[in-house]
Amino acid sequence: MAASWGGICCSDPPCVAVSLRKSTRSYASLIERQAFTINVPTEKQVKLVDYVGLVSGHDTDKFEATGLTAVRSQIVDAPYIQECPLILECKVLHVFDLGMHTQFVGQVMDVKAEEGVLDSRGMPDMLKVLPIVFSPANQVYYGIGRTLGQGFSMGKEIAAEHEPGE
Repeated sequence: MAASWGGICCSDPPCVAVSLRKSTRSYASLIERQAFTINVPTEKQVKLVDYVGLVSGHDTDKFEATGLTAVRSQIVDAPYIQECPLILECKVLHVFDLGMHTQFVGQVMDVKAEEGVLDSRGMPDMLKVLPIVFSPANQVYYGIGRTLGQGFSMGKEIAAEHEPGE
């Protein structure tokens, strides 16, 4: 599936959330298996991702049509895509009916990353992964741009100026 609505939602335990319409085959699969994987595609795979979002799994074998390879996870009851450089394997913790969409919160049980997309500390480097970002409002795919700075560091100067008691 291609999911436009998703993201990190908890640090401990590490969790991500995806929101799907009930009419999708992916929705039925998540309900049945209580598991899903997040497969982070690269900029080079954007046409494949768009295709997967255009067609229904009810009518089309998306793996056959795209040439992507489904791999059976040893961790959760959901396949992952071999060709994606970064994969999160998740078990469903919570399901929330939100109206048109249902949100699935999944605990990250395992992370798989190709060695070539890791930094010197063994963490995913987004400038090596080159993931795509989809903007539902204007239906445009974007790539990741330049590094802006280190998180939880750049704002310290402002924080110091506004410390309580100062």
